Amino acid sequence: MLELYTHPMSPCAQKVRIVLAEKQLVWGVRHVDLARKENLRPEYLKLNPLGVVPTLVHDGKPVIESNIICEFVDDLYPTPSLRPKDPHAIASMRFWMKQVDGKLHPACGALQWPLIMRPAMMELDEAVRRALLDQVPEKPRRDRQKRLVELGLDAPDVVDAVQTYRKMILDMETVLQNHEWIVGDSFSLADVCLAPYFQTLLQFGWIGMYDDCSRVKDWFARCRGRASYEHAVAGDFTPDVVADLRKKGEGAWPKIRAHLDGLRQPSEKWDDSAGFATCPISAIGCDAKAAI
Repeated sequence: MLELYTHPMSPCAQKVRIVLAEKQLVWGVRHVDLARKENLRPEYLKLNPLGVVPTLVHDGKPVIESNIICEFVDDLYPTPSLRPKDPHAIASMRFWMKQVDGKLHPACGALQWPLIMRPAMMELDEAVRRALLDQVPEKPRRDRQKRLVELGLDAPDVVDAVQTYRKMILDMETVLQNHEWIVGDSFSLADVCLAPYFQTLLQFGWIGMYDDCSRVKDWFARCRGRASYEHAVAGDFTPDVVADLRKKGEGAWPKIRAHLDGLRQPSEKWDDSAGFATCPISAIGCDAKAAI
């Protein structure tokens, strides 16, 4: 039996859900409220000492860390395989997975936290808020979350996040010159691990991060067109949630755009309206090419 401790907007949980859906598996869902720091409760820390989602429980045994979970599931249920056959391609796949974990995931957190987690945290008494943040097990993550709660979009982490995203997007645009998917002509764990981080940009309407990279746009459209993506990611976003995220993203876009402008040549900078998605992107029914 498979049981997944998850949160709808966690990219790490999303990639595991995509893998489970690609395998057409059935799994139980345990929702972990990250805004209320349920991930730091003692009963959850017994399963996952790092206090993060997701955690996959298989036959009563927990498996943690999303990349490890993805490969664990691919080992456990090898058909259809989400790994290429060529050893060099497997190495490339794991390189991209490592890039996501080490660089893109912290960047995504820096963009999501001010808009998603910070409002709920700011409703708490200051002493309660500090006590909760002090429970975060890893110091770098703890310090980053404290900065993002205190400073919001003005935290230096946000500037770094935009730069990290943009570099990753340009690197993807280069490799996609040669094949349809990130490491070849077949959908792999590299694509699984990257796609949820573009869902974050899409849900906020920040298409200006990648709208000048046609290969990346087409790649993401292909990811969104897969049944696994609809089932594991898009289907978790109700119309009300989509509208709320879009409103939050629109309010934050001027600051995000300013950071992005800092990476562009003067002739490439936009007017006030450019780069934000003005069509009503529904995560559960909008045509992908129209949306991006």
